[in-house]
Parts: sequence; structure tokens; C-alpha cells
Amino acid sequence: MSETTTTQFTTSNEAKQWLENQTNTVLAPVQNQAKERLNTMNLQIQALSDNSKYLFDLSNKEIEKRNMKVYNRARALNRLARVFIDRFKKLPPPDQVSYDNLNRYTQETQKVLIVTDIDLKNWFPRISPYFIMDRRRFQQIYEKAKQAHNELNDFVTKEYVKTKTLEEALIELNELQNTEKHITTLTEDKNNIKNERLTLEQEITDLEQKITALKSAGPIDKLNRINTEIENLSNELKNNLRHLQKPFIKMQALATSGGGGGITPDELKKINQYLESPFEGIETEQQGHPELRSILEKLEGMMTKDTLKLKPEKQRKAEQSVNEILHKDSLTKIQTHAKEMATSRDQLLASAKMDEIKQNITQYQNQLDQLRARKTSVETHETVKANSYNETADKINSLKRTIEKKIYTAMDKKIQIA
Repeated sequence: MSETTTTQFTTSNEAKQWLENQTNTVLAPVQNQAKERLNTMNLQIQALSDNSKYLFDLSNKEIEKRNMKVYNRARALNRLARVFIDRFKKLPPPDQVSYDNLNRYTQETQKVLIVTDIDLKNWFPRISPYFIMDRRRFQQIYEKAKQAHNELNDFVTKEYVKTKTLEEALIELNELQNTEKHITTLTEDKNNIKNERLTLEQEITDLEQKITALKSAGPIDKLNRINTEIENLSNELKNNLRHLQKPFIKMQALATSGGGGGITPDELKKINQYLESPFEGIETEQQGHPELRSILEKLEGMMTKDTLKLKPEKQRKAEQSVNEILHKDSLTKIQTHAKEMATSRDQLLASAKMDEIKQNITQYQNQLDQLRARKTSVETHETVKANSYNETADKINSLKRTIEKKIYTAMDKKIQIA
């Protein structure tokens, strides 16, 4: 037994034209019959609706006459006619003729006819013997509607169902073409957004390079070197004063609690400055750091009297540090260097060139922040489009495979849509 040949299609449009040619003699007559039977059913429903309106108006006139023999029956007919009017309004015909639409419409119509049949059996006998001719005419119209429904239902379940799979394949081919148009638009959107992101990235790179160039320019580079040297000096000072931390803290506590010790308010501030920022403390003193010397001389006296109650080892190390500063001038060179660095720093910061560079850096940084914010927004939009594109691509592949299977099921022919 020879293997079935697979027909290849490069586009969905080719596949659709091929399927229309293959099925035109099968589908067209069935769909034409479907339209005719649907029109017949709609005419019968419209006739029922019109006659229900006639019964409603007729019963209203009898109610207005106040004839007590007819009054109660007229009211019953009036209520029933209103129910019919509202019910038949809920049966609009489908916009497009397809098996699914027609099958759904047939089922909905059947439900309406079943409840209407029950209403007629329950209520028409109660209206008797009045309105006999009008009730008979409605009954005749109703029977024609039921007959039209039976014919439509038979056609849908016995004839139209045979072409259901082919019709679905054509409908899905239309959907495939619309989805392919959509993915073309998404592709253009993706490319536009990508180009926008790449442009922003280039602008960001250019600004970053400008900022780097300014920061590495003469004044900024020199300031960075000075700040590095100041940081090194600060660390060196902290190391030289590390054994004085505890004594200074105890001196502060003694002075603030009223213990005296001869510490002035200015000296108390200076102690705090040396604790928090040794570089600033020594740089702001006069050459020879007289304030620190005065504080250390008082500290030396306190330690001699054991006023601070330091542990022996801590006191020994503190006395050694005090001796090196007071009597060996261990901080003189550091102070001289610190003052030079502070002066150079302040001169650079106050220069017109530095102001210009700072303004340019600030301007570029603001522009950079705005570009980065725009880039984040664009990237988010790009992600949304990419997800939509992937979902649409998956839908296209799913539609192609579904169409191929339905054509094989209905026609025993293998096709493949690229």
C-alpha cells in the first residue's frame, strides 16, 4: 500500500485557496441550504412574534371594555402574549452561517418552543371559549414554526454535520491569516522598540564616557588623588590616636557630669572632633596642634592621679601615646602634610574650572538618569511585545497543526502549512 503524499503549502493563503477549490462543490450547496432553512425559521419566529403582538393588542382592547364575562380571560391572554413577545425577542438569528452558530441557534429555539408548548397547553384551555379564532390562528402559526424547526434541526444534525470539520478548517484558516497579519504588526513593533532601546543605550554610553572623561580630567583627577591622600592621613591619625580613644571618652564623661578636670567647653568640642574625625581635628589647629597638646597635658595629669580609673594596660598604652605626641612631636609631620592637603583641596574646590566641571557632570548625570528611566520603560514595553509575539507564534503553529489534522480527518488528505 503506497504512502499518502503530503501537499506542501508555503503560505496560509495557498492552503485556503486549495481547500476552497477542493470543497466548493461540497460546502457551497450545504451552506446555501443552511441559509435558506435559517431564513425560513426566522420568518416563522417573526410570524409568532407579530401574532403575539396582535394577541396583546386585542386583549388590551377587551380589558378596556370592562366586559366581566371576558375580562379575566382577556387579562390571562394579555399576560401570556407579553411573555411570548419577550421570549421571541431573545432569538436573534446568527450573524454568520456556520455549523456551530446554526447548531447553537437550533438548540436555543428548541428550548423556547418547548416552554411555549407547555404554556399553550396550560393557558389556552383557560381562555376558552373566548378568542377561539385568534387562538386557532396562533396555534397554526406555532405549528408551522415547530415544523420549520424540525426541518432545520434534521438538516443540522444529519446533513450539515457531515461538513462541520471542513467548515471549521476554513474558519480556522481565516483566523490563521488574521493572526499572521497580527504577528507581522508585532514584528514591526518589536523592531521599532529594539531600535529605540539601542539608540538609548548608545546615548547612555556616550554620556557615561563624557562623565568619565570629566572625572579623569585635571582638576577632578587631582582632587581624587588629594582625597585619597587625606583618607590615608586620616587612617594614620586614627592609628596614632587609637590608644587615646578610651581616655578621651572618659574625659568627656567626666567633664559633662560635672567632674571637672579643668576641661573647657572648647576643649570638650575638640576632643569630640578628634574622636569623630582626627584629620579635621588636627588640620583645623594651629601649627604644633596646641589645643591637642593642652588636652593631652590635662590627660597626663588625670592619669597620674588615676582620675579616669583606666585599666593598667590601657593606661600604659595611653601614657606612651601622650609621651610620643607631647615630647617626641610624632604628629608634627602629619599635621603639616594634612594642612597642605586641606589647602590644596579647598583651592581646587573653589576654582572656577572645578565649578564648570561639576556643573557639566551634574547636567550629564541628570540626562543620564532620564535616559536610564526611559530605557527601563522601553525594556518593559519590549518584554510585553516579545511575550505577545511568542504567544501569537504559538497560536499560529497550533492553528496550522489543527487545520492539517481536520483536513486529513475530513478528506483523508495530508497537507503541511509552512
